[in-house]
Amino acid sequence: MPVIALVGNKGGAGKTTLCVNLAATLAASRDTIILDADPQRSSLQWRIIAEDESTVPVVDAVDDLPSQIDIHVDDNRYLVLDCPPSVQAVQTRQALERCDVALIPVQPSPLDLWATVHIENEIERARQRNPDLRAFIVVNQMEPRTRLSRLVRTALAELSVPAAATAIRRRVSYRNAFLEGRSVIDLGSRGADAREEIQQLINEVLES
Repeated sequence: MPVIALVGNKGGAGKTTLCVNLAATLAASRDTIILDADPQRSSLQWRIIAEDESTVPVVDAVDDLPSQIDIHVDDNRYLVLDCPPSVQAVQTRQALERCDVALIPVQPSPLDLWATVHIENEIERARQRNPDLRAFIVVNQMEPRTRLSRLVRTALAELSVPAAATAIRRRVSYRNAFLEGRSVIDLGSRGADAREEIQQLINEVLES
């Protein structure tokens, strides 16, 4: 049963938005739950404002992530972990030692890329206890026509953690859905492009 962790070393990279949309897309076909291990508890806030009771469940796991993984791992096809935006956080280290796949969303900016260097080191440390851990950088909120977004791909090639071929574009549908306690799969045709790229990312990182 895949355990997928969303990790980062800088706030504002869109980690929680990506988390809830990944989980909601997975939940459309298999039992899925989010474990919110970020002290900001943004995933929990998203779930609280959701009006649809069928929205993917979110559990507070800030204080006891390992035990929450043990509790829910057998009852769900997927666990999606929303981690703090710091590789030094105890929850991030716990997640990397228990997850199957780590996704590291980064915006196409120099600050995000610099922060990613520290994540490389933490992933290597985690592999001492979790040797099968697979990790991918996910370019998030990309604007394809900008020169910076093009240059980011070149910069990412220098890192030891591979970048997913699927990038997540900057779309208003992600922001609007999150503010309403929904995901892009709930938006119908308005979320079609976003829904497709989320599914492409899932196919890539879970089947590679």
